Amino acid sequence: MRGRITFIVLAFLAVSCAKESLGTGRGLDYTYGRELPHDKIVLGDRLENPYTTENMTKALQSLYPTKADRVDVKTTHLYVRFLPRTEQEYDILNSLDLAMTDHPLDYDIVVEGDWYHDPAVPEGEVTWQYAVVPPDFEFPDIRYEIIDECYISENDAATRADGIDWEAVERESYVLTGNADRLATPVKGPSKVQPEGRITIEDEQFNGGKPFGVAGVRISCNSFVKFDHATTDRDGYFKMEKSFSSKLRYRLVFENEKGFSIGLNLVLVPASVSTLGRTEPTGVNMTITKDSDDKLFRRCVVNNAAYEYFSRCNLKDLGLAPPPSDLRIWIFHKLSASSAVMLHHGALLSQKDLKEFLGDYADLVSFFLPDITIGAASSQGYSGLYSSTVHELAHASHFTKVGTDYWNKYILYIVRSFLESRDMTYGDGTGLSSGYCEIGEMWAYYLESRFFKDRYGGPFPTFGTSYWFYPQIFRFLDERGMKASQIFSVLRDNVTSRPALKEALMTSYPDKRTMVEQVFSRY
Repeated sequence: MRGRITFIVLAFLAVSCAKESLGTGRGLDYTYGRELPHDKIVLGDRLENPYTTENMTKALQSLYPTKADRVDVKTTHLYVRFLPRTEQEYDILNSLDLAMTDHPLDYDIVVEGDWYHDPAVPEGEVTWQYAVVPPDFEFPDIRYEIIDECYISENDAATRADGIDWEAVERESYVLTGNADRLATPVKGPSKVQPEGRITIEDEQFNGGKPFGVAGVRISCNSFVKFDHATTDRDGYFKMEKSFSSKLRYRLVFENEKGFSIGLNLVLVPASVSTLGRTEPTGVNMTITKDSDDKLFRRCVVNNAAYEYFSRCNLKDLGLAPPPSDLRIWIFHKLSASSAVMLHHGALLSQKDLKEFLGDYADLVSFFLPDITIGAASSQGYSGLYSSTVHELAHASHFTKVGTDYWNKYILYIVRSFLESRDMTYGDGTGLSSGYCEIGEMWAYYLESRFFKDRYGGPFPTFGTSYWFYPQIFRFLDERGMKASQIFSVLRDNVTSRPALKEALMTSYPDKRTMVEQVFSRY
């Protein structure tokens, strides 16, 4: 793999002390609180929740003193928090499609950030997860607490024909609870609107430099306990289902509809969150450029590269096996190396080998379990990150085909090569299981080059051709009419050397035997 597995450990150290400034963005109120760093959220005072059943009842009585006694304000939601003990318990909660945050919803935020960890919860453990659930919610066997009983009028259809303007009641509750400053700026038209907008990004080398969509990513918004979320389409457009009359906090949650997530936020969550700030309920229009915040830019580039890769695996295009679902991708902003260790999907060195190489960090790496790591320090702009991401996703597709036993030998070769040489990423091709590395890297460098050419045009790139293996074999076959799907079809778990690869190609495609013999005779 392009990077060494040891960089995973270094990455934890680098990420733990990384601080990067925030770019300006477009269409957002970045003056809320202070600047929006990616570090831990700093909470201020606890606020009075305007959506509690009690406060909404008081607001109703304030506006409709003669009707209030005839209207029963029944709880429509529960504001709760969960404390999962393990990653498995967190996954159970996540599978329930709850809109969860790692910070309480009824506190002022003094300093914005991407994550929060309750000081009462030990470091390294999952922190409290805050959510809003229906009153008849069947709680799983996971520790939880009910914080407030709430009334959110928009979801209570039985009260819409009772002559009560519930939008006005909701606004009155904000006023009575001291939260009037959080209401939207008055505009002509309805006081409630459905947030919508578009999230785009620029790649100077693609699409004539014009912005295009950040695809398949979740955008979430809330005011206190009133939540909604939507997924951007392939062009970056989104629209929420609920309507709001208060200013909202918007967040990009990098859990993509294609089945991968980009993490982590220094806590055990499946996807990183980029806080976009608080602004009007009309929505967010934002174009991300290379001059924007580094972390946001890199997350969006990796997101789009992976979205494109998954999309192109279908039979109508490249016809490849996609990477496994629930793929976990981490971006390390201070490192250059990338890898496809596939730990979350079962590829794991023996505990002895792991401890020999990683020492005290072995248990930490085993616990957090990434599949792909992207080193972003040396990537130059969009195209560099794009290449790195596609390269590692090509490995992930290969993993899907060959399984964990093959991958364990592959990883072990990389580790041993590093231990023996310290300065050779792939060794010299003579070590035990070197053929696993040879086949895997030939494939990944070839597919990286193919994707790059398809996106940016020009001649076929020469990625990886300076190493002892020869991805140009696949490039030669591609340029002479062999499809990527045909090459991929022979990368079975018994193809662990160049001679085995040659035999598999000639056996599978006897009509191309002469061409295969020609190219292998050259390398």
